[in-house]
Amino acid sequence: MQIAETAADGLKRAYAVTIPAKEISARVEGEVKKIAPQVRMPGFRPGKVPANLVRKMHGAALHQDALNTAIREAMDKLVRDNKLRPAMQPDVTLGEGYEEGKDAELAVALEVLPDIAAPDITGLRLEKLTVPVSDTEVDEAVTRIASGQKSFVAAKKGKKAENGDQVVIDFLGKLDGVPFEGGAGEDTPLELGAGRFIPGFEEQLVGMKAGEARTIDVTFPADYPAENLKGKAVTFDLTVKEVKVAGEAKLDDDFAKSLGLESMEQLRGLLRGQLEQETAGLTRTQMKRALLDQLAAAHDFDVPPSMVEAEFEQIWQQLEQEAAQEEDPAAAKLEIEGDKDDYRSIAVRRVRLGLLLSEIGQANGVQVSPQEMEMLIQQAARQYRDEDRDRFVEFIRSNALAAAQLRAPLYEDKVVDFLFDKAEITEREVTRDELQAAIEAEDAAPVKDAKPAKAKKAPAKKDAAPADEAAAKPAPAKKVAAKAPAKDAPAPAKTPAKVAKPAANESGTEAKAPVAAKKKPAAKKG
Repeated sequence: MQIAETAADGLKRAYAVTIPAKEISARVEGEVKKIAPQVRMPGFRPGKVPANLVRKMHGAALHQDALNTAIREAMDKLVRDNKLRPAMQPDVTLGEGYEEGKDAELAVALEVLPDIAAPDITGLRLEKLTVPVSDTEVDEAVTRIASGQKSFVAAKKGKKAENGDQVVIDFLGKLDGVPFEGGAGEDTPLELGAGRFIPGFEEQLVGMKAGEARTIDVTFPADYPAENLKGKAVTFDLTVKEVKVAGEAKLDDDFAKSLGLESMEQLRGLLRGQLEQETAGLTRTQMKRALLDQLAAAHDFDVPPSMVEAEFEQIWQQLEQEAAQEEDPAAAKLEIEGDKDDYRSIAVRRVRLGLLLSEIGQANGVQVSPQEMEMLIQQAARQYRDEDRDRFVEFIRSNALAAAQLRAPLYEDKVVDFLFDKAEITEREVTRDELQAAIEAEDAAPVKDAKPAKAKKAPAKKDAAPADEAAAKPAPAKKVAAKAPAKDAPAPAKTPAKVAKPAANESGTEAKAPVAAKKKPAAKKG
């Protein structure tokens, strides 16, 4: 096998690789001998089929497998002998006119990771903004739970239904005067103002009394799931059988026991813990962004264009999805197009921070243990159906890049925690609003990159860039809430359109669906 470097420009490399025909042929012969004992053919005893017939039957497939294996091993040797750290999968092209019996001429193009000087992590100073949880906040949390557990009692005779009341109704929906499937219900409880039925339905029940009948006109939303009802005007014949008012929940130990707890004290303790965990998360976000800003300001180096492009594509795809969901998609698309350079600068910053965190982690022995990795795999596998879980697990275990993407967020958090331990941290107690304001102020800061962003729009949340032992391509992460992507967060993942499930009533049954509101491969030939 011959390997020759043909180009070296910055982080880009190119090589010419020749795999001798005799090496490929030797692999084919080895496979023929291996499978011959298992080949069955009429007229021959098992295992006695001549090698030339085995080659005739399976030669093409065996040659392709042998070629692919030889190419993969050639790439491994190329990387190993030249001490390369590929940024992405190398682009391998098989020369035109290749056929069996000839040497395989490969053109290999790849980008390598930059050599990063040992990051200076001394002198890091961070301010930790903490928010104490007050009794008032706990009281409000208890009240919110109580409002979600509300029960309804019969109203006084003759009471007109108001928003917040519950009506028990019989209804029959008609399209062009003909009842449609799923448009009828009996003794259906409905809380007015909850928005559980299609727009315009609940509003027309306000003011009705028990025993009153009415026909109402409504129009189904244009995006309604049932094709025959999308955007259609229909009528509902309905009768209000009961009007109920919300009963007052008594916040005592009995209420806590109705939730499966022992006492109100235990409920308050759990809620306080949740609130403390939430504010601790905000505190960590603020500290992490401050840390990454310090690192970004102190380190500047070239990053592989292919990694930047992959990161940018994820950002752009998310932005286009969000623009398509706006009231005026064309205007929203035009707006993000105007800020395209800003978003590319964000991609550069994310990749640079990812590589930097990876370098810090490697230099300081930060690792994700096999046990932690196995836990990540099993957690990710839960999102798949039973029949697909084993395939997913096998894919992750056999694909280094996929494994690196899955491992990246945890590795990043471990590197950040390591840096927190090294930093000089001062604490300051603030209110929740002040903490949120500090985070939003960091969001509004301009992107710090070699190519300054225009800063027309403030980037949103700046969670950290991904990092991994192999400095793998940044992994997708949770969806960013605001329009603009985070400067330092992994690129937003694809997020499906939001579809709300029909709300359940107090008996646990869902409202009638039609009425509910819906909210290393083989080389390519040249």
